[in-house]
Amino acid sequence: MNRKHFLSAVIPAAAAVASLKASAANVVAANKIAIPRYLKPGDTIGITCPAGYIKTEAVQPAVQQMQSWGFNIKIGQTVGKRDFTMGGTDAERLADLQQMLDDPNIKAIMCARGGYGAVHIIDQLNFKRFMAKPKWVIGFSDITVLHNHIHTNCHVATLHSKMCNSFPDNWSLAEPIQVETILSIKQALTGPKMSYTSPASASNRPGVVTAPLVGGNLSILATLTGTRSDINTDGKILFLEDTGEYMYNIDRMLYNLQRSGKLSKLAGLVIGGFKVKPDEPDDEFGKTVNEVVLDRVKNYAYPVCFDFPVGHQKNNFALKCGVTHTLNVTPTGGTLNEV
Repeated sequence: MNRKHFLSAVIPAAAAVASLKASAANVVAANKIAIPRYLKPGDTIGITCPAGYIKTEAVQPAVQQMQSWGFNIKIGQTVGKRDFTMGGTDAERLADLQQMLDDPNIKAIMCARGGYGAVHIIDQLNFKRFMAKPKWVIGFSDITVLHNHIHTNCHVATLHSKMCNSFPDNWSLAEPIQVETILSIKQALTGPKMSYTSPASASNRPGVVTAPLVGGNLSILATLTGTRSDINTDGKILFLEDTGEYMYNIDRMLYNLQRSGKLSKLAGLVIGGFKVKPDEPDDEFGKTVNEVVLDRVKNYAYPVCFDFPVGHQKNNFALKCGVTHTLNVTPTGGTLNEV
């Protein structure tokens, strides 16, 4: 082969290799999760209602408590507004959350409550400024929409935790577990690494893994399948919780996760609180949550941890979504430690 023909063959090949390397680098960059700056005294936390409504007076215990931690609070325009079950119209909720995402002076956004409605506005939100200067988005339940959309499209860590409607009216009379879980929000926002324990469970499947943590409300995760807010669970620790569902529906949603591939390549599975509706008479499903979960994952070998302190319950600790954790499950209990 003469030099001219040799170079004509080599140059395209070299360009293809370079293109593949660039593509691989882009994939790595896209999968890298940015952790928002941790808060310091004097920083501002915004409160908004992207989903259900809440009365203005109902956020005051949260406002007072977060102020006692040294933070300034900005109450959004949707707090106190109501459009039937939602915290204002779609346009009002969209504008309020967008303003907080864009405001450089707001360092974290706490959703006032869950309920329903985040899916109405998620596709209209512009995350360009948010991605340039990430900030913590805080909440759970319906806010699972935001956690997973941000994880997939922005590659930014978020905080799955209690919201304003969970703060005690009287801090001095609050139960110890309520105080501990609320204080976990402060810990997560200010930087110390998080650590959790769960009790022994006969259903636990032992193992140790280190991987990013993702998840949230099972009902929301199932409805996000196939949308722009869907998440890739491969190689991750998935946590699940839910409330107010019949057992057959929990089974159906877990089948959805299995059939859509979300359970096949997990690093680990964490099952939090599940408040199950009683079966109708003569229409009993006949299986527990633990039995259904283990049935759905029986063909996979990763560790499974039950009775984890997350969900629609008092024992609901703040979890950093997207951040790497080590899950260690044994017959005597489980631990989850931020790396």
